[in-house]
Amino acid sequence: MRLIKTGGRDSRVFINEIIKRATRDTGEIEEKVRRILSDIKREGDRAIVRYTELYDGISLKPSEIKLSRDKIKKACKSLNKKILKSLEISAERIRRFHEMERLNSWFTVEDGSILGQLRRPLRRVGVYVPGGKAAYPSSVMMNVIPAKVAGVDEIAMCVPTQRGEINPYVLAVADIAGVTEIYRIGGAQAIGAMAYGTRTIPKVDKIICPGNIYVATAKRLVFGIVDIDMIAGPSEILIIADEKADPVFIAADLLSQAEHDEMASSILLTDSKSLAIKTEKEVSKQLKKTKRKTIAEKSLKKYGAIIVTKNMIEAIDIANEIAPEHLEIMVERPLEIIGKIKNAGAIFLGPWTPEAVGDYSAGPNHVLPTGGTARFFSPLGVEDFMKRTNLLSFSRKGLEGIGDTVIRIAEIEGLKAHGESVRIRLKNKKG
Repeated sequence: MRLIKTGGRDSRVFINEIIKRATRDTGEIEEKVRRILSDIKREGDRAIVRYTELYDGISLKPSEIKLSRDKIKKACKSLNKKILKSLEISAERIRRFHEMERLNSWFTVEDGSILGQLRRPLRRVGVYVPGGKAAYPSSVMMNVIPAKVAGVDEIAMCVPTQRGEINPYVLAVADIAGVTEIYRIGGAQAIGAMAYGTRTIPKVDKIICPGNIYVATAKRLVFGIVDIDMIAGPSEILIIADEKADPVFIAADLLSQAEHDEMASSILLTDSKSLAIKTEKEVSKQLKKTKRKTIAEKSLKKYGAIIVTKNMIEAIDIANEIAPEHLEIMVERPLEIIGKIKNAGAIFLGPWTPEAVGDYSAGPNHVLPTGGTARFFSPLGVEDFMKRTNLLSFSRKGLEGIGDTVIRIAEIEGLKAHGESVRIRLKNKKG
């Protein structure tokens, strides 16, 4: 990993590169994705079959796109019981956390008027689960469980099967979490199928998913036809640490993100040069034992850095500027820093809270804003699967109390008929 100090050109160039990482040019990719989406919209299942064979190397009939319940049950029978128990424990913790997020409809009554909001779950949601470089049963739990807590009736899941099979743990978790149907397709074609609907795959109201640049581009292009969660980018971790932090822990956590993919970002901010040097050595040591060494090495070389800051205030300022997906705070008094953190997807406090517990079993959702979007996006939650409808009910007395105000504003906007719709009621002697 590179080791740089703030104040010089190197640190500013690197920080700018991290911030701009999410805004890379997708012109050629967008053109290709537009063509895929257009074909899915026009041809439906026939286009799905064609693109699945082209990109996943699997020849499917339209009748084979949807996975049967028998195949799901068969795949789940041979699972390791201890692993299955761990998945069930994690699912329950995630469910309990999200049940705390639920918000009910509400009403107020004042001066002859009733105002409020009706909160209703979406009817049908589509979840995309990546199946490229690794299998992600944890993504199934994080995407599906808050939808079920919200009260969504139908949850369709698409997962690519590049070798013809779906990871059995992904299928088991889908069953545990409450997925109602599974389709063995991936890529931009899966996003198009869920957005437009085909003979086999009914249209959804919202698409939730991480995914590669093709999937992210497809989500962006279908937004408006359906809702989406957010445009997810490569994974990232930023650690703020002082001289008392453990370099072994820090190195392990940096590598936990670097192994995701070559675009992942792993950064340490510290005001201790001694810790920086120790961590650099520890990363090199642990990297040699990492199973996904090639991926992690490329990630660390391009988007990894140990940055020595002038003081802790500067470290916090840089963290807020980058607005990381995962922010670990390994300082002696982490609670004193929280109030100064403005932008982060999730905050992990202290040496015994590695980011990995948030990925799998802690409870809070691991679908988090990336690429600096923590400045305005929030983690995935129950609210993302709800819609709000405003409710208004006025009596004559209530309308009389506000009628003149409405008429005056309508008149200055030049919308006389708006004002007249109120005035005509106030003139009416009935009621």
